[in-house]
Amino acid sequence: MTAVMMRSQDKLNPVRMTAYIAVMTALSAVFGYAEQLIPFVFFGIPGIKLGFANIVSLIALYVFGPVYAYLILLARVLIVGFMFILKKTGLFGMTGVSAAGGVAHNLGQLIVAEITMNEINLIFYLPVLVIFGMLAGCVMGILGQTIVLRMRWSDDRFFKGHDRFDL
Repeated sequence: MTAVMMRSQDKLNPVRMTAYIAVMTALSAVFGYAEQLIPFVFFGIPGIKLGFANIVSLIALYVFGPVYAYLILLARVLIVGFMFILKKTGLFGMTGVSAAGGVAHNLGQLIVAEITMNEINLIFYLPVLVIFGMLAGCVMGILGQTIVLRMRWSDDRFFKGHDRFDL
């Protein structure tokens, strides 16, 4: 499907549009979160990022238009920001942060579906989405924690001094 065809949003049914937006939001959140894990220092200045997640927003802007690009951007910022705040509190391990991220992602999907499909009854999916978001988030958190622990053993020089990987 070409960008011109996709820009004509009336040619896409609401379910298909919701699926596209959900995938783009998920990609954006994954890129945004993964980028936080990369210890990138540009000319000795910490905190500068390359902006991988912005690739998704840029593509969405040209393919779906400004409204959907903004929704994707907003959802990404909220999801990744929420996960980062949970991590920084020290009250949640990787599994808890991942579970919260799964729930937040599903809530974002539901909001986009509500807006796109203009169907209020989708709110009844909320309990199911929360349960499965938590379960999937826990599984991903456990897998992520296992990978990080194994990465620590593989090359301590890389992780030395980086508090990003505190579990």
